[in-house]
Amino acid sequence: MFCKTCGKEINDKAIICPYCGCATDNNFSSQPRPFDSGSIGWGFLGFFFPLIGLILYLCWKDTKPLTAGVVGKGALIGFIVEVVVTILYVFLFILLIGLLATACL
Repeated sequence: MFCKTCGKEINDKAIICPYCGCATDNNFSSQPRPFDSGSIGWGFLGFFFPLIGLILYLCWKDTKPLTAGVVGKGALIGFIVEVVVTILYVFLFILLIGLLATACL
């Protein structure tokens, strides 16, 4: 194979011409990337199962950035909602115990 820029003969598997430094047709950007739709369904999965959402985010952050962002946001929002609901349940439980204790006296 010959370099398109300088015309010198280079290795057929070369990504960059060793003589002029220009990219060849063998660069990795021309390889097909995995399908990355960023579907809202992944966000719902992350919302209802934050641990799974975190794992999927960590697995896909380099290969599928759109989908990883959606599932990561869903996991973060789901985790925050779960913490707030848990705090409300504990507060209501303590309030209910207090009301029952005063009613029994």
